[in-house]
Amino acid sequence: MTWPHFQNEADLPSPALVLHLERIDGNLRRMVAMAGDPSRLRPHLKTHKIPQILARQLSLGISKCKAATIAEAEMAAATGAPDVLLAAQPVGPSIVRFIQLHKAFPQTRFSALCDSTEIAAELAKAAQQARLILDLYIDLNVGQNRTGVFPDDNAAALAHRIAASPTLKFSGLHAYDGHLHQTDFATRAAACEQAFEPVWELRRSLLAAGIPVPGIVAGGTPTFPIHARRPDVECSPGTPVLWDAGYASKLPDLDFLPAATLLTRVISRPGPTQLCLDLGHKAVGSEMPHPRVLFPELPDAKTLIHSEEHLVIETQTAPSLPLGSILHAIPWHICPTVALHSEVFVQECGTVAATWPVVARARRITI
Repeated sequence: MTWPHFQNEADLPSPALVLHLERIDGNLRRMVAMAGDPSRLRPHLKTHKIPQILARQLSLGISKCKAATIAEAEMAAATGAPDVLLAAQPVGPSIVRFIQLHKAFPQTRFSALCDSTEIAAELAKAAQQARLILDLYIDLNVGQNRTGVFPDDNAAALAHRIAASPTLKFSGLHAYDGHLHQTDFATRAAACEQAFEPVWELRRSLLAAGIPVPGIVAGGTPTFPIHARRPDVECSPGTPVLWDAGYASKLPDLDFLPAATLLTRVISRPGPTQLCLDLGHKAVGSEMPHPRVLFPELPDAKTLIHSEEHLVIETQTAPSLPLGSILHAIPWHICPTVALHSEVFVQECGTVAATWPVVARARRITI
């Protein structure tokens, strides 16, 4: 496998994150096709954090999105997103910032997650002071054990409390099953069905008690094709927009294409079959074991050393690559990789003609 080089790549600094626009557009179209309708998509912005990509989503009729941070939510509203879910429970100063989002962007419907009666009370008080009604989804723990309340009587009680508040609106249920990423699709689908059954049961009990459940936001990327078969849920994949080597390896049933690569150069040759590249921890997501990148042109590459600014690999191709040679690498995990770059280089029709700032990598934009 070779990665297509482009005309002016020699002019780019390295390391550089390059986005391949035709592939991004193709991945977005695949997402819409899989969901069946753009109204069923609520893509997560944490993967790209870039207004221009969000604008391309909006142009396809994808009107809803999910944000991991206040900054991502602000970027989305500033770009014109009509409906933004903050996929976090606001606590501390984030409650004030969440209120400020409503005031700064009244044309956008904001919502947030909640899994605690204490935080629900704080949000109700803040909403009363601001003369607002805040939309809340109950965050359910369906097995990842990271956030959320179990879909049982405690979740039902929280729903009752939110629905009874004059300053809160119960918007529905949020069930993220990020722990399900089995390679075998049938195994993953069975696990997804098992994890989601208590969500359906909770929904049934709330409806029986007279509490409407306006919506359910379900899953991430691995379970996207499974939840896409459910007519009554919104799907919130994020990674398919740019894709990465990790999911491509683990999820062969998904046919998205890598749309982001890291351009790097050979800066030293420490041994006859060794290359040192300027692709350190500060340029590629490094929270996972190696391989942290895949080199399409060097299928035999093995990592020897990885430090802040350097990546030393071993490959039998090393003798044929002079110093300064350009290589393209596909990140194993694209989401944290994007967050390491202040700008991306946009390749279209065989050349890079634009750079885009990664606006929402900041923890704070204006709010």
